[in-house]
Amino acid sequence: MASARKPVIVRKFTRDWCAGYAGPELGRNDAELEILDLSGKVIRMAWEQVKWVCYVRDFPSSTADPANPERLLRKRFAIRPRTPGLWMRLTLTDGDELEGLAANDLSLVDGAGLMLTPPDTRSNTQRIFVPHKAIQTLQVLSLIGAPGRRQPTAPREVEPELFPSEGS
Repeated sequence: MASARKPVIVRKFTRDWCAGYAGPELGRNDAELEILDLSGKVIRMAWEQVKWVCYVRDFPSSTADPANPERLLRKRFAIRPRTPGLWMRLTLTDGDELEGLAANDLSLVDGAGLMLTPPDTRSNTQRIFVPHKAIQTLQVLSLIGAPGRRQPTAPREVEPELFPSEGS
């Protein structure tokens, strides 16, 4: 059975960060972000302070790089992604740029932000939630369709015979 709370690292615009656990309904229609930190305290912060929330595989160790706890090394796709979705490029209010894939559904306009799949899914960061208030500009680079959803072609017409056989 999957846990109701997922491990996250919250990056603020002040460059500091905190680690904890977010609920399953993160950013749906909440006025502020609420996470349970590693010591068991509930932390609330306004969306204006949050740069992004990274869903991570594991938390950084004490020997990890404190400047990059998310281990988000690539922020852009090297080649065109193959996964279906909207390929987006976001410029955040601090000037940082980030690319990701978003689902092509109502989650783009509902809630407090966008849920993106980062360019490097093999890194520690699996998903990134970017609040709407952190986005300065948003550019849709491409719509990548799902494979196997091609329009059916019309059946070919039977060609008439040029030289009909005699006796038939």
